[in-house]
Amino acid sequence: MANNSTNNKNGNGRSGSSSNAQELKSRHLDPELKEIQKRESLSQTQLMWRRFLRNRLAIGGGIILICFYVVMVLFPGFFSPNNYLRQDETHIFAPPQVPRFVDQEGNWSLRPFVYGYETTLDMARYAWVHEVNPEEKRPIHFFVRSEREYSLLGFFSSNIRLFGVKEGTIYPFGTDALGRCLFSRVLYGGQISLTVGLIGVSLTIILGSVLGTVSGYYGGVIDNFIQRIVELLMSFPDIPLWAALAAAVPPEWSPLHVFFAISVILSLKNWTSLARQVRAKVLAYREEDYTMAAHAAGAKDRRIILVHMLPNAFSHIIVIATLSIPGMIIAETSLSFLGLGIQPPITSWGVLLQAAQQVSVVISQPWLMIPGLFVVVAVLCFNFLGDGIRDAVDPYAR
Repeated sequence: MANNSTNNKNGNGRSGSSSNAQELKSRHLDPELKEIQKRESLSQTQLMWRRFLRNRLAIGGGIILICFYVVMVLFPGFFSPNNYLRQDETHIFAPPQVPRFVDQEGNWSLRPFVYGYETTLDMARYAWVHEVNPEEKRPIHFFVRSEREYSLLGFFSSNIRLFGVKEGTIYPFGTDALGRCLFSRVLYGGQISLTVGLIGVSLTIILGSVLGTVSGYYGGVIDNFIQRIVELLMSFPDIPLWAALAAAVPPEWSPLHVFFAISVILSLKNWTSLARQVRAKVLAYREEDYTMAAHAAGAKDRRIILVHMLPNAFSHIIVIATLSIPGMIIAETSLSFLGLGIQPPITSWGVLLQAAQQVSVVISQPWLMIPGLFVVVAVLCFNFLGDGIRDAVDPYAR
């Protein structure tokens, strides 16, 4: 009896310790199991969104791009302190006026201010030289009314601007060779440069998706014909082809017509790479079981393409489109820089960079390179956003 009781005690002790170990193990595995169950309960869109939120560079790039499009595309007149076409002959090549809160004597001011200019004549170059005058303070006021109205969203007229000065002038980025506010011109130039990328990519998506899907689905003579066109267009160098097409634009066209012509010209070359990638996707989808089942059920080709082919390739198309916008922006900037793109009075970042073609001008007026900084930031943000979307739509990404 004693032996039996001892064995029972030992058995109970072993069973108790094993149950405690299992309980601790289950507690340790509970968070992992809950996380796995939570992932399995999420939809594909929710999983993609969670993967995208992990990429901080993509989130930061997306936030900056949203700010760019709100400030430059939607409300450039509200955020610009001056009319971007207004010429000030007394402030040609004026340096930037940096907003300050502390003056040279160390006195703080709750209201930001800028210093005025002290203008002298340089007899050696026979040119006016503008230097910042610390003795002249110009307080910055917000929601000020300007003399000239601007178009708000293309439908309404307004003369209220976000900031400005009541006396004198304010040029945060300085002025150009005609005394025009470079800050205002950068905002209006971004309206053109950023919009060209969207319109060009939209046309690229339409041409590349449709022709790539048709080429991969039908094959045969149609596939050979489309692929030969793709190879022919890809064999031309970019800049000479764009220059030849831009030179063919009639000179009597309005700046708005030229803008849309440049968008079409940029998309005529870029759809080829997307068409090839979509064709490769469709060739793989054509052999899948769901495509065979749709054929057996008597589905038409149009339904198979629109319901089964394009939706599966849609995530890949979005990634390619996001990564193609920077190329569109750089292409428009290059054409405008060479004088073959957007023409005055419409401005763009490429048009603004024309003033920085000479090294002597850049050395004496370095603020003329500021539009190039916006090009670099926009391109980097689009690349970061495209990389984040590409990782998010990858089903094997962690």
